[in-house]
Amino acid sequence: MIKNAANNLKIVLILAMAIFLVGQQDMLASRQGNREIPDFSNRPRSEVPVEFTWNAEDLFPSLNEWKAEMKSFSRDMEAIDAARVGWTALAGKMLEFITLTEKLGLRSERLNAYIHLFTATDDDPKYSALSGELHSVNVRFNQKLSFYNKDILDLGGERFASYVNEEPRLASFRMQVDGILRLKNHVLPEEQQRIFSLASLFSGVPARAANKLNDEMPPAEIILKDGSKVTLNAENYRRLRRSNDPEERSQVMAQYWRNKKRFENTFAVLFDGAIKRHLFSAQVGKFSDCLEAQLFPNAIGSGIYHNLISSVHENLPVLHRFLTIKKWLLGLETLRYEDIHAPAFKSMDKKFSFSEAEKLIKASMRSLGKSYSNALNKAFAGRWMDIYLNKGKASNAYMINVHEIPPFVYLDYNGSFGSVATVAHELGHGLHSYFSDKKQPWAMSQYPIFLAEIASTFNENLLMEYMLKIGKDDQWRLYLLDRHLDMTMSSIFHETMLAEFELAMHRRVEAGQALTADWLNQTYLDLVRQYYGQGQHVCEVDDYIQSEWIGVPHLLFNYYVYQYSIGRIASLALSDMVLREGPVGAERYMDFLSAGGSDYPLETLKKAGVDMSRPDTTKAAFRRINTMLDEMEMIIARLNKSG
Repeated sequence: MIKNAANNLKIVLILAMAIFLVGQQDMLASRQGNREIPDFSNRPRSEVPVEFTWNAEDLFPSLNEWKAEMKSFSRDMEAIDAARVGWTALAGKMLEFITLTEKLGLRSERLNAYIHLFTATDDDPKYSALSGELHSVNVRFNQKLSFYNKDILDLGGERFASYVNEEPRLASFRMQVDGILRLKNHVLPEEQQRIFSLASLFSGVPARAANKLNDEMPPAEIILKDGSKVTLNAENYRRLRRSNDPEERSQVMAQYWRNKKRFENTFAVLFDGAIKRHLFSAQVGKFSDCLEAQLFPNAIGSGIYHNLISSVHENLPVLHRFLTIKKWLLGLETLRYEDIHAPAFKSMDKKFSFSEAEKLIKASMRSLGKSYSNALNKAFAGRWMDIYLNKGKASNAYMINVHEIPPFVYLDYNGSFGSVATVAHELGHGLHSYFSDKKQPWAMSQYPIFLAEIASTFNENLLMEYMLKIGKDDQWRLYLLDRHLDMTMSSIFHETMLAEFELAMHRRVEAGQALTADWLNQTYLDLVRQYYGQGQHVCEVDDYIQSEWIGVPHLLFNYYVYQYSIGRIASLALSDMVLREGPVGAERYMDFLSAGGSDYPLETLKKAGVDMSRPDTTKAAFRRINTMLDEMEMIIARLNKSG
């Protein structure tokens, strides 16, 4: 996921992995390349060795200097008021003004990134307070630029083109200007735009309130079969739903979601408010519906969204085939929805030190060439990553990018192979940003969110192929295939199911109806049962799963989740291309990484050889998935024969 704190700060998140904790003495063992993993989870941030932390000094030498810069930035933005007068009258004057706003934007980006590095890793309340102060400064900065779009529209495309001929440096802002001109029929007059901008002060309240409620609502308590009493917070829930005991999995999931259900009416009000906020924005912008409003800025037609849903529906038998294999691996007579998170292999407990993870990731990416390998070396040697948990740092994984500064990668490394894959995933984001920053000017360096999940899952694909190449043991290969397909199926099928649910929510609100708990519950439950094949006797889905929507904050991000599905499908096509075409395919992929926001996302993908409007792309992805399923079935047949 990408969040944008001030139109520039990019934070990419994925689902957090389980935490593996060991003794403090393991720190030294890890430094020596041992498989033991250090544990700082109960220690303050100040006690984590600096080599395991990201380098905040790349942004500011100290917090005091950050505070001084925030004050200076707040003061310097006042220059916009005088500089805006006649800024589009001449090519030179336009370049001068845009250069001013670009410099201010870059400063805002760095301010936001720096304070986030501390709020994310240290629970000292002073950092949250400072972040709140900066948010108010950001809102004022955006307000000061409320005239910008209207002035570009008044200028027009032909005149801007003549300005570029006169002052070629303006070409760096081509995509920015073109994006505004495309919105000609959707931009408000300046005063109305200024008022609309003020809505950003509270527009995210439903999503933030839903997240807070999920975090702070009284958790259920459960007594396990061994007599132990466990508080079912989010962390324990994620851990226990992977229990080896089917009865325990069912008990945990049922209790967890039935507890959430007690607050379903409050969550329904928050979801209703969030979707109505989306409708408000769409109607103010004169769009036909919320989907068009969200896709239009990136020149993506609604057909891409609808085609994704229809193509995934056509390929539901692929998911059902995987679930049937999963049932066999788990030794179950009946597969239930709560079983899909369970580990199929009880004995796969390999641990990898961080140095071992580094070696595996570097080896798996060699086919991308010297430039990529050199960048990976910088990532591991240059403190791009914040590696281990500490007290006040939550379990998570994402990347923050700031132009002309090395990426910042947030990890909770625990030594599992899943954790190795997470490092590869987040470095995919990081190197996407790194190469885009190197090739593109600031105005075109930021790739759209639509492309964000491609480079990350691409890295997972290459890591998977390498692990299968070097891993000869059938049990280990089966573990790798099962884990990788778990992630792939979730990205493509489960996220598309959520996208269909989100579409249904928006359509209901657009029809003038409210989102009630009863409607949300029934709609969600029907979709889960359809996707997971209850009607085909593939997977049983109990009624209590109707409340699962409560715990999916991404549903409030306004047509966000479908991009996980698109990203995974595109990355499968791209990794297949690189593996088939060798250096030629790698070069095209590197061009994709360097493209940033220099074109609209569908065009960027087309140049890389992936056309999302063609059925062939989706077919290629499912063909690769079926090939992996074939191998799983062949391994199972061998194991059955030998055992």
